[in-house]
Amino acid sequence: MQSNQTLDARGLNCPLPILRTKKSLSTLEPGETLKVVASDPGSLKDMESFCNQTGNTLLSSRQAGGDYEFVIRKV
Repeated sequence: MQSNQTLDARGLNCPLPILRTKKSLSTLEPGETLKVVASDPGSLKDMESFCNQTGNTLLSSRQAGGDYEFVIRKV
């Protein structure tokens, strides 16, 4: 899936991946997408909770090797 922007949050532990995701989303227009790549296993639950709380749409969530990839659509 093609995204408007990619955030590499590998090597960062909670809460930094979420804080960086929030900052990156603030630069996007509604409807645009952000791909986030993280290495923190806690990011699986964190990204889902973040999207539920902010109203943004978690389009996909998958594990790719030792990393976790998320695609979020800004509302």
